[in-house]
Amino acid sequence: MVAISNQVDIDSQQVLRSIGYNADCEPSARIESLINEYVDNACHLIEPLYSYVIRDIELVQGPLVIIEGFVTFKSKGIARLLGQCEKVAVFTLTIGNRLEEMVSQLAEDKLMLQAAVLDAVGSGVVETTADFVQDRIGEVASAQGLCISRRFSPGYCDWEIDQQKMVFRAMNGDSAGVRLTEGCLMLPQKSISGIIGIGQCNKVENYDPCETCKKRDCVGRR
Repeated sequence: MVAISNQVDIDSQQVLRSIGYNADCEPSARIESLINEYVDNACHLIEPLYSYVIRDIELVQGPLVIIEGFVTFKSKGIARLLGQCEKVAVFTLTIGNRLEEMVSQLAEDKLMLQAAVLDAVGSGVVETTADFVQDRIGEVASAQGLCISRRFSPGYCDWEIDQQKMVFRAMNGDSAGVRLTEGCLMLPQKSISGIIGIGQCNKVENYDPCETCKKRDCVGRR
């Protein structure tokens, strides 16, 4: 488990998109002020942590990907993503539960706008943390003359959410303090798990599952 000591940048525009604003819609002065206030002070509510392991890919056959440690991922999209890779990085990350607790308190106090904005800030931070982790894994791969694929998480496209169990099994107990419920939801909620393929640069396919996915209304669509 590794703590990210430097402050995680927060994209105010991403926060606006999370609460429903698009590029053609200007936020009110109140909304803009609230976002700036929470962005400036969010560092007191977050504790970014991450863990990752790199496992050998033993077999890709049909929709199945078997990696060392008796872990099997089942997904046509994941099989294509990892089909030409030699290894896979499996990761979990979180920003802790303090921001979630503050969001819950604001909601209990019926400050729903404030709760929505702070929750959107938290979502932005956890995505930025995922970008940081992906860059770190990319650096490790690059040092070995290898390249990485896109990151991908259970619950997207045809990779069912119950495959979280396989991700956590691959982590072998070092999941950055993130716990998995019986329904395969992560606690703290502001957490992300997933995989990144690693292989020869001329073989790793920059496959984007969104290009072939028919679910046009997916919130995670790139």
